[in-house]
Amino acid sequence: MTAVVFVHGTGVREPGFSALVGRVTAGLAAQCDGLRVLPYPWGAAHGATLAADGASLPPRSGTTRGLVEGPTQPGPGDEAAAAWALLYDDPYAELALAAARSGPAVERPPGSVPPQQSIRALLTALAARGDAPAAALGPGLTRACTALAAHPLLGPAADALDPADLAVVAARTLTARLIADALAADSPLVPAGETRDAVTDRIAAALGAPPRGAERGLRSYLLRTAGGVASRAVERRRRALTEAAHPAAADILRYLSRGGAFREGLRTLVAGLEPPVAVIGHSLGGIIALDTLISVPLPQVGLLVTAGSQGPFLYESGALPSLEHPAPLPAHVPAWVNLYDPRDLLGYVGARLFPGRVTDIAVDSGQPFPAAHSAYWTNPAVYRHIVDHLP
Repeated sequence: MTAVVFVHGTGVREPGFSALVGRVTAGLAAQCDGLRVLPYPWGAAHGATLAADGASLPPRSGTTRGLVEGPTQPGPGDEAAAAWALLYDDPYAELALAAARSGPAVERPPGSVPPQQSIRALLTALAARGDAPAAALGPGLTRACTALAAHPLLGPAADALDPADLAVVAARTLTARLIADALAADSPLVPAGETRDAVTDRIAAALGAPPRGAERGLRSYLLRTAGGVASRAVERRRRALTEAAHPAAADILRYLSRGGAFREGLRTLVAGLEPPVAVIGHSLGGIIALDTLISVPLPQVGLLVTAGSQGPFLYESGALPSLEHPAPLPAHVPAWVNLYDPRDLLGYVGARLFPGRVTDIAVDSGQPFPAAHSAYWTNPAVYRHIVDHLP
């Protein structure tokens, strides 16, 4: 009887661990009879915990107990930050909300200039000034102005807004485009909110807005809708969100700094099994499995399967504990099948790093990231590939 050792990924704890093991066991049984599945619950034994009950987390609003300096209550700045976050994700989001308020076209008096014609002329003039008016945000103002002037939402938004509000919305759109580009380029220098707002005001003035008054910075469709809601929801759930995300991130850090116990636990489990043995690891579990099999010969193991794992990436970047690039994979490491979903941004390939030693197989869950990273174990193709390669 083939023994299959399953090594789970980051953040998995009960009751999710038992549910995952049950799904993997059923998925393998549907493809092959007579397999014995043995889970390695490293999360319970060695995974990260908030050992001081979350003492490192920022306090909830109103619970500073005099220990933390600075503001803790949510205010307009939090709502503004939430609205800007939405704009960085989609710089035209506010323009779309404004355009949605546009009514049916009306006949204009002879000789009048359509609002979209005026704003397009101003955008063209601003583009001609180059990147200098927004240099503090990074390059690209000319390109952003040209794209906005040609955007199909600009006309309906111009019909719905008065020229001053349109200038402010257009300025925020341009600012968001520049910062979104900087974030996409992994720029190490993203401007602080004060700089961002000052540049936005200058752009708005160039597009015809009056000088900023006491309220204009908050006159945003996003702030009145999704931005404020998102800010309040995140503030209310900040500790819950942190605690939920904590194991996944901290498990990786804990393994990379204190991984010996993780590997020893897996080695002990495998050493007590009769061959043939296959070891299957998901995500960080794949790293643990690979590291263990590199570190010590385990002749019982005839197959290593990794799914959505970062082992090849850690090796190439010099961060895999057991093997540093360009050292070759030791001869005692068994056949290695590496499953990855092309949409899983946490799945890497190894065949080019270890020629002839790794079989990379693409599987498609039909899910976008990050769902794709967790969808391996509900994909029948994954189990078919595993069973096809069992020793």
